[in-house]
Amino acid sequence: MQHFLPSRPQLVYLAFGPATYHQEACFSIVSALAHLPSIADPAIDIHVYTDNAEPYGKLPVTVHLLDEATRTAWNQPHGYHFRSKHVLMRQVLQQYPQAVLIDTDTFFRKSPLQLFQRVKPGTLLCNSIDARYGHNPQCLLYTNLLDILKSRGLADTQMSLINSGVIGLCAEDAQVLDRSIAMMDEFYPLARTAYTLEEFCLAVAAYRNLELAECTDVIHHYWSRKAQFRAKIQAWLRKHGDDPLGAAALADVALVNDQLPRPPTLQRLGYKALSLTMPSRERQFVRELLYGCYPYPNEFDRACASAWWDKALENLNERCGGIDPEQLRQCLRHPSLRLSLGSRRKDVEAHLLRSRQR
Repeated sequence: MQHFLPSRPQLVYLAFGPATYHQEACFSIVSALAHLPSIADPAIDIHVYTDNAEPYGKLPVTVHLLDEATRTAWNQPHGYHFRSKHVLMRQVLQQYPQAVLIDTDTFFRKSPLQLFQRVKPGTLLCNSIDARYGHNPQCLLYTNLLDILKSRGLADTQMSLINSGVIGLCAEDAQVLDRSIAMMDEFYPLARTAYTLEEFCLAVAAYRNLELAECTDVIHHYWSRKAQFRAKIQAWLRKHGDDPLGAAALADVALVNDQLPRPPTLQRLGYKALSLTMPSRERQFVRELLYGCYPYPNEFDRACASAWWDKALENLNERCGGIDPEQLRQCLRHPSLRLSLGSRRKDVEAHLLRSRQR
């Protein structure tokens, strides 16, 4: 019989590598705490498995340092780094009766206790339940794996796909992770470029074995438009990094919301009309630049300015097959755009020219 440590709900993060991931994890943790009745007694245990303890020094978390050899071993036999999520969750569930593993690019809309209310025997909690497997027959995971899965009775086109930004399980259902790890090891050579292989294998392992539950109402997982949300979080950290659990910091958590900052409708229509004076290939570029320049009342939305400008340049480069500095300057100095950018034109131009050189 398995003996578990006496525990409260266990919220688990895996964060290593560039500073950006640690910044994401720190804000996600603070957003969880901000939705609890008491930070002094938060009613949950938070664990961070990481290669760098320093970013978490001011947070009420238990840090588990991971050396490179351990992380490398967790990713074997193919060096698939998402495999480590399932390995870690499997180890945690050997110690605790239930746990939730959450990706760093998340923040809480509601109390994290609501997650644990959905972690029940016979249930897999994921971030979201997505389209059916057969919805996209052009997908590599469909073309290369469907026949294998059908022949073994593991999946069919009606299987629901999932987003694994959240994984919540009871220890008695931990064998689903053994199955998902085995499938990742087997199928990686057949779908090595499939970014979602990890969550796909978890969906297959759970299919017909576990009920699915989701939590998009509790968690915002900003896998899309990540640059804008990272800009909001970095602005919050610049303001509150020295006292992340102070009253002002916790009050500002709500301002780092899940809305992509956009000007009001009438302003966007004005930007669209202005863009019609530009060459067709530059019109989206102009609108996105101006979205970044709009004086949003929310300071954390204003912090997204450079992210909007970078995305505008990235999209322009994709449409044009690359743009040289002189073409960029000519575009920014078009009379209509020059007038609209006003005093910000020099800042925008300097930023975009630096971005182009990186």
